[in-house]
Amino acid sequence: MGRPVRRSPLSAEAGLLTSLRRGVWCTYSQSVRLDWRGGRTNGTNDDELWMPHKGSIDVRKHPPHDIFTFVYIPLTPYFTRDSFLRPNYFVVIIPSLMTATISDEETPLLHEQQHKKAPTPLPWAQFTILLVLQLAEPLTSQVINPFAPQFIRDSGITHGDETRVGYYVGLMQSIFFATQAMTVLHWSRLSDHLGRKPIIMTGLFGLSLSMYSFGMSTTYWGAVLSRSLNGALNGNVGVLKSMVAEITDSTNLAQAYAYLPIAWASGQALGPAIGGYLSRPTEQFPDVFGNSEFLKEYPYFLACAVPATFSAVAWLVTYLFIHETVSHPLSLRSFIKLRTGKANLQLQNDDASQDTLVEATDDISLKKDIIENKPFPLKALLIPRVIMSAFNYACLALVDITLRSVQPVFFATPVELGGLGLPPYMIGRILSIFGILNGIIQIFFFAKVHNRFGTKRVYIFGLASALVVFASFPVINLLAKVEQEHSWFVWAAVGFQIVTSIIINFSYGCIFIYITASSPNKASLGTVNGLAQVGVSIMRTIGPATANSLFSLSIDKQHHYLGGNLVYVVLAFIACVSLIVADRLPSKAWTHDDDLSS
Repeated sequence: MGRPVRRSPLSAEAGLLTSLRRGVWCTYSQSVRLDWRGGRTNGTNDDELWMPHKGSIDVRKHPPHDIFTFVYIPLTPYFTRDSFLRPNYFVVIIPSLMTATISDEETPLLHEQQHKKAPTPLPWAQFTILLVLQLAEPLTSQVINPFAPQFIRDSGITHGDETRVGYYVGLMQSIFFATQAMTVLHWSRLSDHLGRKPIIMTGLFGLSLSMYSFGMSTTYWGAVLSRSLNGALNGNVGVLKSMVAEITDSTNLAQAYAYLPIAWASGQALGPAIGGYLSRPTEQFPDVFGNSEFLKEYPYFLACAVPATFSAVAWLVTYLFIHETVSHPLSLRSFIKLRTGKANLQLQNDDASQDTLVEATDDISLKKDIIENKPFPLKALLIPRVIMSAFNYACLALVDITLRSVQPVFFATPVELGGLGLPPYMIGRILSIFGILNGIIQIFFFAKVHNRFGTKRVYIFGLASALVVFASFPVINLLAKVEQEHSWFVWAAVGFQIVTSIIINFSYGCIFIYITASSPNKASLGTVNGLAQVGVSIMRTIGPATANSLFSLSIDKQHHYLGGNLVYVVLAFIACVSLIVADRLPSKAWTHDDDLSS
């Protein structure tokens, strides 16, 4: 045991904390004579406490919010040499909160629970404008869907072969995401240097110009060129997410991301409606537009002019009301000078000196200030956590886009071939109900579910729900075959599928949080979002064509692979691979402090 060391109760108890602060939970049995009259321990020799313990720390030097509970459990008393009956106590120290670094995994959770910040109110003025701006992209991308097949026929590219209409429609739709994949990273990276506002205005200008151009196209390749321009000039999807992250904080980020799918759902519902009602207006509304020679020559101009004009108005709103979120944006002229000639060499030297300063300094606040205000080079952003977040986003996009592509085709396919045989207006109603329910559930439930279960759990649960949705397709078809009509059993199964598919959208809010957290600093947030969007655009380019080709192959009358269910097996396999990738994400999103401490 060694020679007893004379300690005061305060320093003795503090000495016991030494082991606790090393992450070791322990107890000590000490001989203590207690006098409860004063509410403190008093031994026979005043404030002496005898214990064989080396080293101690002073609790009084800890921050005021460090709380420790000392529990004394009485054991069998014994007589001392001077015949005093002395109680024996088992001393247990329970840390209610510890601010020092502890290796125990549960302590950070206790810290968060007891110091959980109240949610910061969303900056609704700016946030609402961002939601409206985000509506422009789904409007412009979806408005052509209702009249695209007829446009292909009118252009004469198929030479009357109806079997080639779907091929050319798919090519025209995919070209938007293909060109976006090639340019979105560059636009996002530019936004880190030039500011978010000018890049958003450029994207809105490109959307407006390309849609007016598409409306006046009379040839197939003219329309393809317009769609290519649409995708190439539009880098807003990543930049807008960056702005949302910059005007929020960790307490309201989940609430903000819960609203983002609403803009997409609204655009996906309004776009086809506008395209269907306003295409060929001289035939649909002869009393109003029957005398317009311009609309007879360009029958799809009116439908395209609505989203084009919306984008133009959004450009004006951005110019007047959007606040820049990049702290020190460069002018275009300054940026070009910095990237050319001697100025570029000087910029590289400045970057190198900053990097050296970050590595050399021990001042955490100085290091943080340098890191936070400097956009990282592209190569420096290719770190594991950015790649992992972007890869998960791409996997989620592939699972979701294949589902959304197959679902309306399944609804329209005859029952005997493996579908449901619904008319177009009924399919439109189902998809509209999905959009409404999706918006309501996202607004009222995502933030609560996220805060209750955590980012990773909600993300994985949303992905896993895709397996249930894919499995429901053959079940719905089987019920339709058995019932011989669309009975309430069939509609109940369809309703179950629609509601379950909404859960998948919970994963989008979660992966946005991971992407935001993966950025080493806010100055590089645009580039990180751009990197993530490249993979998503690629998946949205190949996903619909691949899924629908698999669907056609599955229901082929000659082969009828796996009883017509090959497409669902393949899509379920993709979802399983995505779940394996999702399991690599950390249970808690990264923080910028991780970079400072490394």
